[in-house]
Amino acid sequence: MKVALITGASRGLGLALARSLAERRWQLVVDGRDGQALEAAAQQLARHTVVRAIAGDVADEQHRRALMDAVAELGRLDLLVNNASALGPSPQPELADYPLDVLRRVFDTNTVAPLALIQLALPVLRDSGGRVVNVTSDAGVEAYPGWGGYGSSKAALEQITRVLVEEWPALRIYLADPGDLRTQMHQEAFPGEDISDRPLPEVAVPGLLALAHDDLPSGRYRLQEFDQWPQRWPQRTTVAVA
Repeated sequence: MKVALITGASRGLGLALARSLAERRWQLVVDGRDGQALEAAAQQLARHTVVRAIAGDVADEQHRRALMDAVAELGRLDLLVNNASALGPSPQPELADYPLDVLRRVFDTNTVAPLALIQLALPVLRDSGGRVVNVTSDAGVEAYPGWGGYGSSKAALEQITRVLVEEWPALRIYLADPGDLRTQMHQEAFPGEDISDRPLPEVAVPGLLALAHDDLPSGRYRLQEFDQWPQRWPQRTTVAVA
């Protein structure tokens, strides 16, 4: 049985992916900061597969090691999905007013923690021929007023991922851009606004399943461009770097 480690899997896109993999009998290691929400998610997933649910913050080194200990108990790792993210203040401030202590925490969660988890997981992924999926955002490649903190952290994650692709050509390493989704984080980004016109996270799952199963080359993909998996693959997106 294949094993996936998915961070930020207590709700939203992470839970939608975990549910789909569980239905396909993948064994799962999942985490989330909200222990109560994570426990509820784990009970859903455990109806289909083996689940190790560990509450905590990916920015915490001991928590990351606990996740890898759970992976070791399952004996392999085929897929690492760095999905957990921190938005920062809500509503989003402009950079001129952005509190720097909060910015450091956003970078710790969105940039440093994914790399740290990849560093821990690489020996296991190498042995199993596993894959890495780093969940990114169009805010990491486009400049939006008020999105400087979150966007710059995702831009740094994008560059880290591109370098890892060059350094580890034997592994499949992906950037996955889910687009706008109807999630708690998106609602926090637009407090008081109606976001019911955004699609549910499940719309991005076929793309993630393709990255998990198929022979797509390493690179950046827009998940909403995938049709029902496994029927159609989009092309990688290229990002010009000045």
